Amino acid sequence: MKIGEYLKQGNFSVSFEFFPPKTPEGERQLFETIEELKTLNPTFVSVTYGAGGSTRDRTRNIVKRIHEETSLTVMAHLTCIAHTREELYEILSDYKNIGIENILALRGDVPHDRPDFRPPEGACRYAVDLVRLIREKFGNYFSVGVASYPEGHPESPNMEWEIRYFGEKVRAGADFSITQMFFENHYYYEFIDMCQKEGINIPIIPGIMPITNFKQIKKFASMCGATIPQSLIEKMEPVEDRPEEIAKIGVEFAIAQCEDLLRNGVPGLHFYTLNRSRATLEIYRSVKGLIPIRDLYA
Repeated sequence: MKIGEYLKQGNFSVSFEFFPPKTPEGERQLFETIEELKTLNPTFVSVTYGAGGSTRDRTRNIVKRIHEETSLTVMAHLTCIAHTREELYEILSDYKNIGIENILALRGDVPHDRPDFRPPEGACRYAVDLVRLIREKFGNYFSVGVASYPEGHPESPNMEWEIRYFGEKVRAGADFSITQMFFENHYYYEFIDMCQKEGINIPIIPGIMPITNFKQIKKFASMCGATIPQSLIEKMEPVEDRPEEIAKIGVEFAIAQCEDLLRNGVPGLHFYTLNRSRATLEIYRSVKGLIPIRDLYA
C-alpha cells in the first residue's frame, strides 16, 4: 500500500516508528514490540536510518524482515548526505526489488564522530535533492514522505525560511510529511496555517514522542529544537530518577496532546516508539474513541 495514496483519499493514519537494533537481543525485543503493536492495525510502520548511513545494512534487513514476515506496510527511512547518487540509486533499486513502496526522504545528520565530514562529490546535499532523484529515476513507483519541523529545523534562521524550503520538497514530489516531535500543539497548528497560506496542502502527520525517559528526551529535544513545556518539566524534575513516575506523567501528557490533536482534525498520528510498546499501547487505547474509522484497504 502506498501511504501517499491512502492519505490522499482522506483516510486517517496511525503509524509507529522503530530503529534498527545493534544486537540480536535488541532485534528480539523489537519484533516482540511489533507483535504487540500490530494488533492495533497500523496504517504503516517505519524504520530509521543512522547518521551518515551508519545503519544502511541494518535498516535494510529490518525493513525486509518486517515486509516478509508480517502483513504490515513498512516505510524505509533514507538519508542522503553521506551517499553518492549511485549509492542512493542502488539502495532504492534494492528496496524496489524487495517490494518496498514507501520511502521517507531525509537529508540526515552529519556523523558526530566525523567533525571534518564533507558530502561526497555530486551527493544529494539536501532532502529536496533526494526527492528529485527518486522522482527522476523511479517516477511514481515510490510514495515519498519528508520530514517537517513545526518549531523550525535547528539550522533554519526563521519560520519563513523553513516554510520556503519545506515547500520546495513538496513541489519536488513529496506526497506527505511526518513532523519532528513537538510537545506544544500550537506549534503544529501554526505550522499548518503557514503551509496553507503558501499553498502547501499535503497531509502533515504529527509525530508523537511519549516521554518515558526524561533525561533521554531532554537530550533529543535539545538536538532537534523541540520545546518541552515548563509545566511538564516542573512535574518531571522531582521524580527524574523514578522511571515509573516519569512514564506515568509522560503517558498522561501524550494522551492529552493526542486528544487535542484528534479533536482538531489531524490526518494521523505517528508514534516514536523507541522500540517499546507499552506507552504507545496505553495512549492508543485511551484515545481510540476519538480516532476516525480507518479503511486499510482503501
